[in-house]
Amino acid sequence: MSEVLTITDSRTNKEYKLDIQDGNIRAKDLRQIKVNEDEFGMMSYDPSFENTASCKSSVTYIDGDQGILRYRGYPIEQLAESSSQLEVSKLLIDGELPSNDELSKWVNDIKEHNSVPNEINDIIGAFPKSAHAMGALTSLEAALSTFYPESKNITDEDENYRSICRLIAQVPILAANFYRHTQGLPIVEPDNSMDYAENFLNMMFKGDDNKMHPDLVSAMDTLLILHADHEQNCSASVMRNVGSSEPDPFSAVSAATAALYGPLHGGANEAVLQMLTEIGSVKNIPNFIEQVKKKEVKLMGFGHRVYKAYDPRAKYLKEAADKVFSVTGTNPLLDIALELEAIALSEDYFKGRNLYPNVDFYSGLIYESMGIPKDMFTVLFTIGRTPGWLAQWKELLADKDQKIARPRQVYTGYDSRDYVGVNNR
Repeated sequence: MSEVLTITDSRTNKEYKLDIQDGNIRAKDLRQIKVNEDEFGMMSYDPSFENTASCKSSVTYIDGDQGILRYRGYPIEQLAESSSQLEVSKLLIDGELPSNDELSKWVNDIKEHNSVPNEINDIIGAFPKSAHAMGALTSLEAALSTFYPESKNITDEDENYRSICRLIAQVPILAANFYRHTQGLPIVEPDNSMDYAENFLNMMFKGDDNKMHPDLVSAMDTLLILHADHEQNCSASVMRNVGSSEPDPFSAVSAATAALYGPLHGGANEAVLQMLTEIGSVKNIPNFIEQVKKKEVKLMGFGHRVYKAYDPRAKYLKEAADKVFSVTGTNPLLDIALELEAIALSEDYFKGRNLYPNVDFYSGLIYESMGIPKDMFTVLFTIGRTPGWLAQWKELLADKDQKIARPRQVYTGYDSRDYVGVNNR
């Protein structure tokens, strides 16, 4: 027997029975609740979609209260310790961990697309060297679609697979080539003898052996895994919303990248580094904390829209930080970060508000210690998140419940009124 939610409308005393599926009701079922038949029917008003499920998904599971994050059922802790970026990408996109043969084919298929059209590098050369890397990357991803017009045929599974391989292969190339452009350095071609993270760092820093240290490569791979997907966040929702109108996946990834660009999403690690720099010294922390409590300044890198406990990704970022600092030397801002973390984990003010370190808190310190400019921080987030976006997009295409995204609104403007000529206003 199916479960139902019974609602009694106090305006009419009518009783409505709404089916409960997977512990939820369908918002459209509220439309039957109305005072008279001329009405549109009741909607749920949910600013910022804080309590609205826009889809059913099997990609990523989060329990924010318990600090749990799983990709396709696998705990992020196990994947961060034992897997690789490309293996995790395959898991996210196809739903299962690949066999040796499947993984080998997947890696080779991505390497087959490990180059961008020459004209893309001409476009990169036209950007000002002062341009923000995320603005450039958003444009370049959209530009890629014009070189692969067949990617618009999203009903062709083989073509979709090629697009997925191209995006995973080429987004790091776009990022590295733009970085080289801003530094006035020649482009470094991809090296298919290298693993994914190693190849990316080589395209950025070829010739600098310190930046190619195995521990830095390993830390980069871990960072990409930890950023790979995070349920229906802003950029994933944009990927699905744009994808619902059925453009090519390059355009949808470009839109998702634009969403990630914002400081409240992917740009938060830049803000953390700026905050630590402004604090300047451990001795200035007490005064800063007082300003936080008075809401005079924001505490960046703490708290999360979903997690009400310690962000499970932050633990492994801290381990990655230790690995990186053992090679590069301690970042001078680390002492400030550690003291802030100690305060947040001990004081009732922060614990009561669930202000625990999140994924952005240590990532900026790691990137800076690796010699990566601030403008590139969110670009690295984009490289890591691209497989997750593509997994969400692929799932969207197979979901028969999905139509083109079209949210409703609660209209608060004028009622009908007559136009008045400009001379009579």
